[in-house]
Amino acid sequence: MENTKVLVIGGSRNIGYYSAVRLLALGATVTFLLRSPGVFDQDETIQNYVKKGKARLIQGDALVKNDVSRAWSEAQHHQGDDSNSRPVDFLIFTVGGTPHFSLTKGATIIPPNLVTQSLLNVLETLPSPHPKIITISSAGLTRASHKSLPLLLKPIYSYLLSFPHKDKCGAEEAIAHSAGWEWDLRDSPGDEILGADWMNRVPTGELKSIVVVRPAMFTDGECRADVKGKGSEAYRVKEGDLKSSWTVSRKDVAHFLVEGVVRHWEEWEGKCVSIAY
Repeated sequence: MENTKVLVIGGSRNIGYYSAVRLLALGATVTFLLRSPGVFDQDETIQNYVKKGKARLIQGDALVKNDVSRAWSEAQHHQGDDSNSRPVDFLIFTVGGTPHFSLTKGATIIPPNLVTQSLLNVLETLPSPHPKIITISSAGLTRASHKSLPLLLKPIYSYLLSFPHKDKCGAEEAIAHSAGWEWDLRDSPGDEILGADWMNRVPTGELKSIVVVRPAMFTDGECRADVKGKGSEAYRVKEGDLKSSWTVSRKDVAHFLVEGVVRHWEEWEGKCVSIAY
């Protein structure tokens, strides 16, 4: 992947970070859009790649369209060298807020449409040719997906996670519209999340190079797939919904993003995929 260019939005921690480190180890050049690039000041792994010119840290906010547009431009160039300008190969989109919990509302994020509006900015500023896009969503978002959840998890998803999942539903609806996928309007979070004019901001049915990954409930456990000889057998993946989908570690999701989706793009392109243990 020596000549592969990747833009990571939402890569300061968790899945975006773990995926980026894997891609850097494979030789890719990774550009991070970060609200606070200082988050990596003490990160020796990232700093080593910065010194080699393989990791690039761009300050900006995915909620600001001009910042996203600038990130695309920076990711195409190499340290301002126009002679090395080349399209971005992959976008890894893993934006997610830090949840705040209350007894009355469960988990909330600020702003409540963080993921949706960030993704709309991405889709509105897509360069041509379009890069291959991988986005992280969640199991149990839609009515159909919720039915496949284990019984004991349904109240957690319905109550504790209802607000952040409403935001992710908006992101999935924007993707469905852009990719020409079917979408049940009963799952729409409405204008409060998407905005009144959102359809005018994104492609209509032409976005084919995209994969949506719906993980089960996250854990901070180890990457089971890195255990010698285990590989992708450490977790289950399936187009559509998975039965008995309890948990999966963020590190294993990152393993699938890179070793599964990026390295075997033709197998997963244009699909919504679930992952769980």
